[in-house]
Amino acid sequence: MEQQNFQSSITANISASEAMKKISNVPEWWGISFTGNAEKQNDNFIVKMGGDSFFDFTVAELIPNQKTVWLVNDCNMPWYTDKKEWANTKLIFDLSENNGATTINFTHEGLTPEVECYKDCEPGWTHWIKTSLFSYLTTGKGVFRAPTK
Repeated sequence: MEQQNFQSSITANISASEAMKKISNVPEWWGISFTGNAEKQNDNFIVKMGGDSFFDFTVAELIPNQKTVWLVNDCNMPWYTDKKEWANTKLIFDLSENNGATTINFTHEGLTPEVECYKDCEPGWTHWIKTSLFSYLTTGKGVFRAPTK
C-alpha cells in the first residue's frame, strides 16, 4: 500500500506568477521566525517556531510559475520522540493557472499518517495552506494562529 503524503489544495483569483512570489514570502503566511531567502533555486532559509525548534530548508527545485520544492535539510522538533522527523522530507507547491485563477496543490512528501507528528501537522498544514496562505493570496494578509504557551 502506498503511503499517503499530506496534501491540500487551494484556488485563488491571482496569476501563477504572483502566487509564486507570495508563496516565497514565507513569513507573510506562515507565522514563524524566518531568515534567508526562498525565491530562487538553491536558496536556503531557516524557520523557527519558538524555543530551540528549527527547520532548515533549501529550494531544491524551482520552475517559475509552476512549481517550487523545499527540501528539509535538518530540523529540531523537541516536542516529538523523533526530533528529526521532517529531515529529508519535501514541501511541494504545484501551481496551475487557468482563466486568471491559480490552483496550488501542496504536498508534504514524507508527512504520512504513520509519522508521530501527523496528528499535529495535518491540522497545522490545513490551517497554513487553506486559511493563511489563501488569505494572503486573496487579501494580502495571512491569518496567524495565536501563539501557544
